[in-house]
Amino acid sequence: MKALRDPDCLLAEGLSAIRGQFKVADGFPAEVDAAANVAAQRQPSEHADRTAMPFVTLDPASSTDLDQAFSIERAGSDILLHYAIADVAWFVADGDPLDSEAWQRGETTYLPDGKAGLYPRVLAEGAASLLPDGPRPAVVFTSRIDTAGKAVLQGVERAVIQSRAKLAYDSVRDDELPAGFAELARRIVAADDARGAARVDPPEQEVERDLSGHFTLRLRPLAVAERSNAALSLATNLAVADMLLTAKTGLFRVMAEPDVQSQARLRHTAEAFGLVWPEAATLEQFERLLDPTDPREAAFMLAIRRAGNGASYEPYRPGAVPWHAAMAATYCHMTAPLRRLADRYVIRAALAVANGQPVPADVEAAFQRLGPVMEKAQARSSQIERAVVDLAEAAMLVGREGEDFEAVVTDLGETGARIQLCDLPIVARTVARRVQPGERIVVRLASADPIKRLVSFERIS
Repeated sequence: MKALRDPDCLLAEGLSAIRGQFKVADGFPAEVDAAANVAAQRQPSEHADRTAMPFVTLDPASSTDLDQAFSIERAGSDILLHYAIADVAWFVADGDPLDSEAWQRGETTYLPDGKAGLYPRVLAEGAASLLPDGPRPAVVFTSRIDTAGKAVLQGVERAVIQSRAKLAYDSVRDDELPAGFAELARRIVAADDARGAARVDPPEQEVERDLSGHFTLRLRPLAVAERSNAALSLATNLAVADMLLTAKTGLFRVMAEPDVQSQARLRHTAEAFGLVWPEAATLEQFERLLDPTDPREAAFMLAIRRAGNGASYEPYRPGAVPWHAAMAATYCHMTAPLRRLADRYVIRAALAVANGQPVPADVEAAFQRLGPVMEKAQARSSQIERAVVDLAEAAMLVGREGEDFEAVVTDLGETGARIQLCDLPIVARTVARRVQPGERIVVRLASADPIKRLVSFERIS
């Protein structure tokens, strides 16, 4: 959830409670801020001059922590993608206060009313961010994408770049994007389809108060430009992962398929939303047909994301091929170093391998330690996201106590039946005896408390 509209501040107390419960940092220690101010003055001295290349950024309009910029050029029938990533390692040294604090945080924490950054703003939204207000140090990854969408890494270098424009997902025009952008994204998506990738990009949730005084959920699908930009990032991540695996080093993102029980639960959820999932169709086949602009299908996309077994980080291990089921490929994270700790080390390894140098020992050591650190940070972020969703779901139902709702039982457990409301993307539990998964029931809302983030339903029939 990225946006929570609350003009009357009815949810402010709930968000404050979430921040307190999960100890979301408010600012940085003085020594970290001081180190960031010093680091921000560091001038690039090991970087090639690539300021003549026409890089642009493409992000949400409000974003100022810009990790990525890109430039595109033709190479016969192939396309060269120059993907510039913020050179965070130029500003942050192993063991310094910035590094130590980043290891404590793991990643940027997002809430609807603000974020707790991985690095202080003077770096993340200033000296290290690829803003168009001046040259910035970056690490540029050049990949060659053939007509089938296969990306092969051609080179990695430290370079100073100059972004030509800060483009926004919701307002960018086709003529503002580099020539070949749409074709490049199309090729990469086609390669996804050919591999059997099953990427789910659900819409973002926004909670608004309607004219009747109720809070309502709005699902915002990803913009076309946003999806295309994600394809460029994906292609670079895949190309880097292939190179690191060949070099027998790296930190990889791995994920297993949803298990049989999870898929069975999803079938019941689809039924709750009135979606027709053919018995012979796999989850992968069905999710490709989903339309994120349809509220019911968008809500089901959210259910798929929540049903996954979750991705984790694994360092290279001899004889093992790290696999990400949703990507149907070996995959890594390295395109968001301003927001994820692990990316900084993957970039350093890629820079070394691509230039025939040994991976620094401290990077190899970090790969062995990063998995638990990142998973702890991600688990905390997921808990915060779940708390915010619980808050939003309770807010949606305030004032509707006593109303009846149709629901479908999706699972049974010791704490009661898990239900999916048919008309709202809300998951809850209720006491329901002698029911089976897939059965349709009617429940009455007994209470909705946004402050406690709790809703209670009673079965009626």
